[in-house]
Amino acid sequence: MDEEYDVIVLGTGLTECILSGLLSVEGKKVLHMDRNDYYGGDSASLNLTQLYRKFREDQAPPADLGRDRDYAVDLVPKFIIASGELTKILVHTDVTRYLEFKQIAGSFVYRDGKISKVPSTEMEAVRSPLMGLFEKRRAKKFFEFLQGWKDDDPATHQGIDLDRDSMKTVYEKFGLEPGTQDFIGHAMALYLDDDYITKPARPTYDRIVLYTSSMARYGKSPYIYPLYGLGELPQSFARLSAIYGGTYMLDKPIDEIVTDSDGKFVGVRSGPDTVKAKQVIGDPSYFGAGKASEGGKVRVLEEGKVVRAICVLKHPIPGTEDADSCQIIIPQNQVGRRNDIYIAMVSSTHNVCAKDVYIAIVSTIVETDKPEQEIAPALQLLGGVYDKFVSVTSLYTPTSTGEGDNIFITRSYDATSHFETVVDDVHNVWKRVTGKDLVLKKREVEVEQ
Repeated sequence: MDEEYDVIVLGTGLTECILSGLLSVEGKKVLHMDRNDYYGGDSASLNLTQLYRKFREDQAPPADLGRDRDYAVDLVPKFIIASGELTKILVHTDVTRYLEFKQIAGSFVYRDGKISKVPSTEMEAVRSPLMGLFEKRRAKKFFEFLQGWKDDDPATHQGIDLDRDSMKTVYEKFGLEPGTQDFIGHAMALYLDDDYITKPARPTYDRIVLYTSSMARYGKSPYIYPLYGLGELPQSFARLSAIYGGTYMLDKPIDEIVTDSDGKFVGVRSGPDTVKAKQVIGDPSYFGAGKASEGGKVRVLEEGKVVRAICVLKHPIPGTEDADSCQIIIPQNQVGRRNDIYIAMVSSTHNVCAKDVYIAIVSTIVETDKPEQEIAPALQLLGGVYDKFVSVTSLYTPTSTGEGDNIFITRSYDATSHFETVVDDVHNVWKRVTGKDLVLKKREVEVEQ
């Protein structure tokens, strides 16, 4: 292997695949390697056999779950926000031609012991049990204020400065009750905890507008999801990279990250072969995540670990109007926690499991030494679980930007239920690798060979 590449990418998670696709389009010579024999890394979708093998090496899947090939179970549950950043990247790179999407049927929030639909229309809002009559009027004024806001027209500001005033100030101005604040901050702005309340209101305003514009795009819910599971996303960007000359090697052990005497990146060794490149991008697991002896390229994030439970159900989740897919958010205040708990459910409608089977994934940030007990409130909502697979994973972030040694490391997938933070990381790594901001231009579509 005497060839030299511009960039070697390690791991086929979504973040890495988006970056290799975009770098290939820019004309970079990219080699993409993964130790696994499947695409997706931590964000893969597994068939039934792979799922059981990953969590229980010696157990074969039960026959009554149906055919292996009907399954594509996500390891990390996330939905795509219809008007969000990932959608923009998919459209601009034309990767959408490899994918089909389906809408998620509903978004729900847990309140006072039961789940209620997040209203998606004016009519649903009027009927929603989430607020009393007077509170609905106050909330209506709050949303009208957000929709009417124009930066350059002080008449629309009602005395509020989004860049200076905290979200607490905004809530108080409209007299919104704590339950309503919970619902807006967690089910619409999609914050994991309440830290946002004391910070300037602008990011929350942006998030709520993103949520409502995504909701308006398709009705029912602001989320879409790819048929055949999230593992289709990294594969589609891998195809994009291949069209522009990127090379892929799966099932390739990565034995060493080779550096020179100054610690700068030289290449990657796999067995007896070393491939050289100017830069390397990779997920934390390739840089000693969990092995403190390796020079400390990555550290565990403050929020530490995420617990996820993949649950196989033989029925829709009770109280969701028999929805074939949904998101349920359990705001932390409702269950005496610091972080929200998420439930993401998909079904055979999305070609990810056999007919009459439903896959619900529960996730949250770990706060105690008994992670499985922490998700008990969510598991109780599922109503009879046929089988479940629980994992606890550490969250890693790079300790340096990588500009000094040309080693650029991505972040672990967090507990959020959407891809906005993943895209933030793509923008961040892109800037570190290329020295410029990622600007999405509409691509001229090349004819595939």
